[in-house]
Amino acid sequence: MTSENLTSNNANQVSTNLILRPRRLRRTATLRRMVRETTLTVDDLIYPMFVMEGEEQKVEIASMSGCYRYTLDLLLKEIEQVYQLGIGAIALFPVIPEAKKDDTASESYNPDGLVQLTVKAIKQAVPEILVITDIALDPFTTHGHDGIVDEKGVILNDPTVEVLVKMALSQAAAGADMVAPSDMMDGRVGAIRQALDAEGYVDVRILAYSAKYASAYYGPFRDALDSAPRFGDKNTYQMDAANAREAIKEVALDIAEGADIVMVKPALAYLDIISQVKNYTHLPVAAYNVSGEYAMIKAAAQNGWIDEKRVILETLTSMKRAGADLILTYFAKEVALMLMQVVGQN
Repeated sequence: MTSENLTSNNANQVSTNLILRPRRLRRTATLRRMVRETTLTVDDLIYPMFVMEGEEQKVEIASMSGCYRYTLDLLLKEIEQVYQLGIGAIALFPVIPEAKKDDTASESYNPDGLVQLTVKAIKQAVPEILVITDIALDPFTTHGHDGIVDEKGVILNDPTVEVLVKMALSQAAAGADMVAPSDMMDGRVGAIRQALDAEGYVDVRILAYSAKYASAYYGPFRDALDSAPRFGDKNTYQMDAANAREAIKEVALDIAEGADIVMVKPALAYLDIISQVKNYTHLPVAAYNVSGEYAMIKAAAQNGWIDEKRVILETLTSMKRAGADLILTYFAKEVALMLMQVVGQN
């Protein structure tokens, strides 16, 4: 190679290096906003909330700093604030007294039960907010499992689905906008859809916990509801954390059975699953930023180890970047306030 060719090659290399400068689009905040690929908004957020019996009580959950169990009167005031912040949907979870629990979760479909009365009150006080109710037996059973248990300790699928259907119908009758089966029993989405349609609740949507893993990240949530299993674990019905292809199978089944939205739970350790599900379906995909994920950030922030606000936004943005259209998160109210401040500054 001649010296002339070497000189030419060097010049081309220098020219290429000067042309390929991605930093040009990062130099100002305005530019970064303009080319940002993923934007987190308040419309992405669903706020999980806990309701308990009684009056004028607001009890902080020890393992979930900043989260509370509310009696209905105070819950309604909180929901009014939440809606004013632009959050359009809440997911409701009940704290059921031990005296009302039994082995068959009969309280779950009581028309005058805590969930049913709460839904009616919310729809009267803040009719515009979307109310999503949980369909699972664990808050209502003495044993803490999501299903009916036989004398050998086996969780029975089909008898459980029968109760889940009763539960969904009672919540729909109370005014729930969307029911969310989180139990992971086989065939429950189809059974619920068929029953809702047969009773005239054709517009009640189903948010299916389609890929719900048997995760250690749920601990603080079970503290909040006092619903931890009294024996064994949930590995026979919730998914193995090592499986990815199985998630697509579960999603496909729920779609075929009539789910309107599919969900991955937990979110942070399962971003790959969210991405795969998003690539598989055109239905909206939800992700649940669960209690353990929330608690870890809160604990680290309280110890001064992280910048809490930045970590919260980065974490939720990662879920949306992975493909989540909706995010259930205990940070919803905090994030709504942060986003309002950003808009105000701009």
